[in-house]
Amino acid sequence: MKLLRFGEPGKEKPGVLLNDEIVDVSAFGEDYGEHFFETNGLHRLSLWLNEKASTLPRISAGTRLGVPFQRPSKIICIGLNYTQHAFETKMPLPTEPILFFKSTTALTGPNDGLTIPRKSVKTDWEVELAVVIGKKASYVEEKDALDYVAGFCLHNDYSEREFQLERNGQWAKGKGCDTFAPMGPYLVTKDEIADFNNLHMWLKVNGVMMQDNNTEDMIFEVPHLVSYLSQFMTLLPGDVISTGTPHGVGMSMKPPIYLKTGDVVELGIENLGEQRQVVK
Repeated sequence: MKLLRFGEPGKEKPGVLLNDEIVDVSAFGEDYGEHFFETNGLHRLSLWLNEKASTLPRISAGTRLGVPFQRPSKIICIGLNYTQHAFETKMPLPTEPILFFKSTTALTGPNDGLTIPRKSVKTDWEVELAVVIGKKASYVEEKDALDYVAGFCLHNDYSEREFQLERNGQWAKGKGCDTFAPMGPYLVTKDEIADFNNLHMWLKVNGVMMQDNNTEDMIFEVPHLVSYLSQFMTLLPGDVISTGTPHGVGMSMKPPIYLKTGDVVELGIENLGEQRQVVK
């Protein structure tokens, strides 16, 4: 399934994408949050759709899409998790995953605008594969890790490099600004992704290709990340793990390129949809 949420900010309703149409599933009676995932909501919704799909309202194309799930308890991000990205930053390949958190208030719809923060001069882009947790995970073995995954999303991990790297302290300073986590358009259930280790991913700025890579370049793959993180903290249903970005970020260009008002950022991951943000 491809789960989504549509409507005005703060008033989104749950939907699904069926045969390229947005279908309103508000009548199911649940939004896509922690309770939905922990009570086998994906399976229950699938059974319900088998009976009701033909009678449900269709939503017109062009309707705003929000984040495809309710606000999670946490967004955990992995730094330097692509070989070529580590090389372009001139940093050594990590021997264990590098972790940082992104604020949940950074979440925004896939096509909402990006707002450059006050005093920012180095706002950058990062196309990433995000993993959504489907059930409570603590001390999970790697061989069982995919049992705890609900599905996958497209994420643009926007980063203010001066805040992140030059202002002392943890990376979160440059990662958690408002609108810095466009998510979606869909939460795609794992049964629809044949091989998450072989997904084409790309990002353009003003029509120019900046990132063009594949998830096969990941250093630590999804099962390892889920297991690894669960050794340090409990992962709750609906939590997000963003798995890192490939090479081609703005700060590594010669000279560096950073976003400015009026720029248009477009990105996508194979089978997960596309996003478009206009910078303001």
